[in-house]
Amino acid sequence: MPSFTAACVQLRSGRTILENAENAEALIRAAAGEGADYVQTPEMSNLLVRSREELFERIPPGQEDLFLTRAKSLAAELGIYLHLGSLAILRENGKVANRAFLIAPDGKIAASYDKIHMFDVDLPNGESWRESATYEPGTQSVVADLSIARLGMAICYDIRFPAIFRMQSRAGAQVLTGPAAFTRQTGKAHWHVLQRARAIENGAYVISAAQGGTHEDGRETYGHSLVVDPWGVVIAELANDEPGYVLAEIDIENVAKARARIPAIANERDFKLLRIEALKEMPA
Repeated sequence: MPSFTAACVQLRSGRTILENAENAEALIRAAAGEGADYVQTPEMSNLLVRSREELFERIPPGQEDLFLTRAKSLAAELGIYLHLGSLAILRENGKVANRAFLIAPDGKIAASYDKIHMFDVDLPNGESWRESATYEPGTQSVVADLSIARLGMAICYDIRFPAIFRMQSRAGAQVLTGPAAFTRQTGKAHWHVLQRARAIENGAYVISAAQGGTHEDGRETYGHSLVVDPWGVVIAELANDEPGYVLAEIDIENVAKARARIPAIANERDFKLLRIEALKEMPA
């Protein structure tokens, strides 16, 4: 398939998995009804709670997650690729994974990915986040060969680590993804430029669905779900923080064209770093 229709579903997930699943389903159905072959939801689609204790109270063990179960049935019913940007999943060892799922049109899980980089930051406005206190980071980058494209999987904070996306692109990924729950502060400053940079430097499409608005736990997320083409142009954007969806036509031939114009991947070379310490005194 040389081209397909992609959709980003923007959510404002809260504390109740069933309610989040119902809200997401309505938007997924609407996007598929307009012809979407691939639909992506944001990071933490099933549950968005800041309290570690409440999170553990609300999430069931992995495959028992209601959101995931309904998503598998929905993908099969609609005949679409359904990319759950991530869910909070209780692991067998008692820890939590921030895990993305890519569900095929037959309703089976085609691929999954655990977020590698934990958002451990202290922001200028006093916001402080320590994802590593709750989530266990992943250790493997994932590229999935689909009938519509070769797709690389990443989540939110990963977008700030270009090596992941370069590795995926060198492995042939044509579509890169960054479903997110960006804070309002960091989103205003960096969301668009990071998405465009990953697209430009790799000559790939970037598709990133986002959480948006003020959530039940009090956090504020930026929204602005978007799709960037391989030349770095934003071709679709939900330019607000309200729940909804946006559609974009993905022409895979544009990836080859962009990489032919600027063959950065082909021209890339290995090199060594030479560190030179400044002299205290200049030689005579």
